[in-house]
Amino acid sequence: MKITLLVVGKTTDTIVENLTNVYIKRLEHYLDFQFQIIPELKNTKAMSEAEQKQREGELILKAAQGASRVVLLDEKGSEYTSVEFSQKISGYMNSGQKSVMFVIGGPYGFSPDVYKAAHEKISLSKMTFSHQMVRAIFTEQLYRAFTIIKGEPYHHN
Repeated sequence: MKITLLVVGKTTDTIVENLTNVYIKRLEHYLDFQFQIIPELKNTKAMSEAEQKQREGELILKAAQGASRVVLLDEKGSEYTSVEFSQKISGYMNSGQKSVMFVIGGPYGFSPDVYKAAHEKISLSKMTFSHQMVRAIFTEQLYRAFTIIKGEPYHHN
């Protein structure tokens, strides 16, 4: 199974970028993992929030073509413990999903079209994190999920 993490815009914080890269490198041991960046929109000060979400949404939908499952990381999504999330990942693998794409939107979230196209939404917490911090948090949780699946000693109950 291939997993892609699709994000909007480059990280401007080198600490977050370095931490994310640590987990991306670790994930490559377990599966075909791709970190894909959609370039930030230009001249956003001249756009409304809705227009930004709509234009980012078009780019997200284009990038998501071909993914067998699209999962939005969204504050209104379902919450899981790390063990439950590992079971979800295992379920994707066992159901024959060829490619799962997790999507982190821009600072204003997702357009209505992206919500319609998604198969599900997952929340990492009831708290709100910056869309840049979510990259590090999610890649760590995905790595943790694979160590749980493989019975490795990273996760402690």
